[in-house]
Amino acid sequence: MKLFLKGERCLGEKCAISRRNYAPGEHGQRRPKPTEYGLQLREKQKVKRIYGILERQFRNYFDRAERVKGITGEQLLILLERRLDNVVHRLGFATSRAQARQLVRHSHFLVNGRKVNIPSYLVNPGDVIEVKEKSRNLVPILNALEAVEQRGIPPWLELDKPNFRGIVHALPDRESITIPINEQLVVELYSK
Repeated sequence: MKLFLKGERCLGEKCAISRRNYAPGEHGQRRPKPTEYGLQLREKQKVKRIYGILERQFRNYFDRAERVKGITGEQLLILLERRLDNVVHRLGFATSRAQARQLVRHSHFLVNGRKVNIPSYLVNPGDVIEVKEKSRNLVPILNALEAVEQRGIPPWLELDKPNFRGIVHALPDRESITIPINEQLVVELYSK
């Protein structure tokens, strides 16, 4: 399944999944039928890899989502979507979440006028994310902004492209998260 970890490469014909959609090796085309646990584990691993999170941090997000009122799986996805590195990627300042994470770590972004270099920082409605003045001519940011029309911006975010600024209007809802994730399998895995 395409996870779009390589940014623009997954949109073209060079994507490995498009060319060869099976495991490498002699026996890659024969796969046993996965168990119920295997399906749940694969879904959790898929979510972790999409957002670039390790196991302990993912477990902490799940525990936090369980404490919030509402459907646990949806709350988990909302928490993951609110991460600063994900918001930077969604706004179009980076072509992939990994690139967004690195740009945030290198202090290229301001949140409400203050320098934030923590990729896991959770944004709130009303927050303004902008590229620092010195970083506005960086090649990766400019290239990513050129391709932002192809990907589109979710309705809970607004991009002010000439000013290198993005605004968080509301919390994301499940309909605006277009990633093919079955969050119920993750909840079932952790509730064992």
